[in-house]
Amino acid sequence: MSKGIVISPEKCTGCRTCELVCSFYKIDEFNPKDAAISVLSYDEAGIQVPMTCLQCDEPHCMTVCTVNAITKDSKTGIVHVDGEKCIGCKMCVSACPFGNMTYSSRQKKVIKCDLCDGYPQCVRLCPSGALDYKELDSSLQKRKNIASQFVETLREGAK
Repeated sequence: MSKGIVISPEKCTGCRTCELVCSFYKIDEFNPKDAAISVLSYDEAGIQVPMTCLQCDEPHCMTVCTVNAITKDSKTGIVHVDGEKCIGCKMCVSACPFGNMTYSSRQKKVIKCDLCDGYPQCVRLCPSGALDYKELDSSLQKRKNIASQFVETLREGAK
C-alpha cells in the first residue's frame, strides 16, 4: 500500500494555508500561484475544495512526457518531475485528467505535488484538518472516481 493525501472538503475553511505552505516550502516564497495544491471555491455551494496531484497508478503525465522527466517511485507511489530533464513543453499539464499540474511561467517549470517526499507540509499545517496523509487502501480508484464526479458536479453547478 502507498500513502497519499486524502481531502475532506467539508472541513476546508478556504484559508488557503495549504497553498502558502506549499509555495514557501518548495520555493521559499509565499506565492499561491506557484503551489502544487490549490483551493477551488464554489461560492454557490458554499464549499472550498483543495485539489492536488492524486499520484495516479498509471499517470497520464508520465506517459506523454517525451523526455522521461516524470517517473513514479515503485515503493512510495510518488510521481516526480525531474527539473533537469524537463523541457517545459507542458504536455503533462494538458494530459492530467484532473487539472492538478500547472506550469509556472515565472519559474519556467512544471508544478506538481510530490508529497514533499513523504512528509507533506500542507497536511502538517492545515488548521482545519481538511487534509490527511495516510495509507490508501485498495478502494483508491473508487475514491478517485467519486472525487472526479464530485468536482464535475460542482463545476456544472457553477455554470
